[in-house]
Amino acid sequence: MVKCSGCSEDAVINVTSPYCKGHFIKYFEAKVAETIKGYKLISKNDKTIIACSGGKDSTTVLYLLNKWFGNVTALAIDEGIPGYRNVTLEDLRNFCSRNRIPLKVVSYKDAFGFSLHEALRKVKVLPCNICGTLRRHLLNTGARGFTKIATGHNLDDEAQSIMMNFFKGNFEIAARLGPLTGIASDSKFTPRVKPLYFCHEKEVAAYAFLMSFGIRFNECPHSRVSFRAAVRDFLNRLEQQKPGSKQNVVENFLKLLPLLKKKHSGSAVMRHCESCGEPSSNEVCKACSYVASLRSVAAPVAKF
Repeated sequence: MVKCSGCSEDAVINVTSPYCKGHFIKYFEAKVAETIKGYKLISKNDKTIIACSGGKDSTTVLYLLNKWFGNVTALAIDEGIPGYRNVTLEDLRNFCSRNRIPLKVVSYKDAFGFSLHEALRKVKVLPCNICGTLRRHLLNTGARGFTKIATGHNLDDEAQSIMMNFFKGNFEIAARLGPLTGIASDSKFTPRVKPLYFCHEKEVAAYAFLMSFGIRFNECPHSRVSFRAAVRDFLNRLEQQKPGSKQNVVENFLKLLPLLKKKHSGSAVMRHCESCGEPSSNEVCKACSYVASLRSVAAPVAKF
């Protein structure tokens, strides 16, 4: 049995070094704390809301920020995905109850008049395209009155986002990435921060498991048909062949990020949607466009 690099205990995981449970937890928490401090993501004066799905990543962020800063609230978006979101929301409600953390749940049904499941029965569209747009809209409106939104994006997620935008040539969107997102400020836009930015997904999964958060590690049933899933699989194969590839993608991107922000900051003029008043790059935001088109469709044309 491999021994922990910090003591004589048996190792439970091998990341940068083999660690026992106690030393891995210290290593992981120090890594997250260093990211928060190094990039000035959150201060004690911030009123932070955490975008929570009930999964390993966002629950880890929720736990750590509540432990270190307090004054946090969990924000969950209920898209209406049968057999998935109801399960993760149950886990999240239980976690928040045990830790006395306020939980705010906003649903597609209440906000838009339809669930994602109902929307996908009406129109033939990739689920992640519409879901991502509507989720971002509700996260921003749900975070009104808070100074920061913290998300559970980890290093694997960021490597995927970087490559997705590069493959598509979306350099202006890529300029919005990083530990602290965005290139333009607006009174109606709450800055988003990523405390797990330098943590590999397997590290987060190990931490959530060892901390016994009581989550079921479910995956969205629609994720397998997304462009992100294809990029994720590509990066996983590359990582197997060339360990450290994901880390290199993120670290080298951070060297380019200041140039991307400088190039695209002039074009990042924030308007406001004529329909809902939320920040938008167009006269009508994508969320309102999707909602209007879905409300105009009377009969189902496709089933997922």
